[in-house]
Formats: sequence, structure tokens, C-alpha cells
Amino acid sequence: MKIKFLLLRFSSIGDIVLTTPVIRCLKQQVEGSEVHYATKKQYLPLLESNPYIDSIHCLEDSFPEFVRELEREQFDYIIDLHHNLRTFLIKSKLRKMDFSFRKLNIEKWLKVNFKIDRLPRIHIVERYLETLSLFEVVNDQKGLDYFIPEKDNNTVQFLPEEFRNGYIALVIGARHFTKQLPVSKLIALCSLIREPLLLLGGKEDHANGEDIVRQAQGKVYNACGLFPINQSASLVQQARVVITPDTGLMHIAAAFKKKILSVWGNTIPEFGMYPYLPDEKSRIIQVEGLSCRPCSKIGHTSCPKKHFRCMNDIDEKKLAELAKNLY
Repeated sequence: MKIKFLLLRFSSIGDIVLTTPVIRCLKQQVEGSEVHYATKKQYLPLLESNPYIDSIHCLEDSFPEFVRELEREQFDYIIDLHHNLRTFLIKSKLRKMDFSFRKLNIEKWLKVNFKIDRLPRIHIVERYLETLSLFEVVNDQKGLDYFIPEKDNNTVQFLPEEFRNGYIALVIGARHFTKQLPVSKLIALCSLIREPLLLLGGKEDHANGEDIVRQAQGKVYNACGLFPINQSASLVQQARVVITPDTGLMHIAAAFKKKILSVWGNTIPEFGMYPYLPDEKSRIIQVEGLSCRPCSKIGHTSCPKKHFRCMNDIDEKKLAELAKNLY
């Protein structure tokens, strides 16, 4: 008997990648399951090659038309992995049995505003999987998935010759400023690393990447904004080590079981979104004991305290040494 599931998660890159164990476990463990996934059109490339998804529904311009499309599918169950106003409206309209993940908004608010720690020591992947408990789905412990289309699978061929036999991927961008290492810090870090360094980020990070290339002493290539997401994922997959802030490429690196040095600024791993089941040699890098951390559950455009110690006090010499040892 066919059972139609609708999974809801509309953003962003990292959050969507973190839902992939739900997709896989649901498809493999519930007999007759037909898995549909609803997201924004811009995130389609993250999911279009996933073999565990039967159909993807993309929200473009008209939300009412999108909801009507979902109504026509006649789903049996809704798995809400976003749990916001938009998904509430969808669930209200479809009127099917639904299951929503715990967002921990109160616990995060207490930690950010009063430094009261009531956060459960549980990864968000586990909270996502809790939504499937009625169906007796269990965590298969295989980690995250990321499937790259064949056409995007060998992006390393576009790199300079000296990068084709190995490199360190350094992610310099993040959605929020307070998640990023300052450019001066990145320049210092790149000058300490002798191995080839590939800079990754969006188009908005390209200018900073050019500054780093000009001022750093070492083999540094600026790939920021040059490749679409699946080709950037291919570059992450082929890196020997990945140095990254708390951002989407960090979770893509975890999906490929890479050696990850994750650098944490205003956010904290205790929020439950640290790299999930990466290479066992991976390390979390953060400034311990700062009374102002975390200052947000997401991020800011500038440091509220003006000193930005959560990133400025990161020891780039230690970070460079760790990267060298993992290479």
C-alpha cells in the first residue's frame, strides 16, 4: 500500500541538508512510502538528485497556487521540518495528520538573553527524526546525504594545476557577519598555511577573496561566486580539509565525511547544528568563556559589543597547525 508523505522545509542550504536523514530513513524504513518534498525553487539543486525523493514541489511566486498544487496530491501525512507561519498555513489548508519538529525557541531565547542553559544536548537531526516516531523510523547513523549531478561532479578540472592534487577548502562567507572570520584574520591564516588554499563563498564574498589573495603569502585561489552550489559542493567533496564557519557548506562537508575545522563566532554548537557525523578527526574551534556568547541564535550584521572577540580572539596559528596536521 502506498503512503504519501509531504516533507516541508523552505530554507536554507544547511537546514535542508540537515533534513536528508529524514528523507532517507523514511523512504527506506516505511514500506510503500512515497516521499514528496516542498521547498523554495532556489533550493531545488540541493535535492534534485536525491534518489530517496519521489517528487519535489517548488514555491515560486504564488503561494495560493502552490498550496492548491499540494492539495491535488492528496497526501496521507505531513512532516513539518520548518514549523513556521507558512507551514502552519499549508497544514491548515491540507487538513492531513501532521508532525512538527521541536524548534527550541524558548530555550534558545533564554540562552541568548539570560545565558540560562536549558538546551538539550541533542543534534537537530535527532529532533527532525523525532517527527517520524509514530512510523517506528529509527536513526540509521549514516549521517547526511548530498548527491551531486554528474555534470557538476568534477569541478576540480577548472582549478589551477597545483590545486588538482589536493587543497584545503576555506569557507570565507556566511549569511551573517558575526559568523565570519574577519578578512584580516583570514589573511593571517592563509599566510601561515603552505598547502594550496581554495576560498569558497558567494558572489558577495568575491571582493574579500581578492583582497585575501593579494595580501596572503601562499598559494590561494579565490573561487567565491564562480560556481553554482553543486559545483561548490564538488569542490568541498574533493578537499582534504575544510575550514568553515557555521554555514551551509559546513553541513555539505559533513555529508561528505570531510575533516572539518568548524569555527564558531556568535552562535554556539549547543544550539544543535554542529557538523553531524563528519570525519572523526574534525574539531570545533571557538573562544571559550566569553560571557557575551551567544549573542543571537542566528547572527548580526556587526558585533553588538563592538569588540567581536568571538572571532578576533581565534588563534589563527593553532588553526593553521591543525589544518596542516589533518592535510
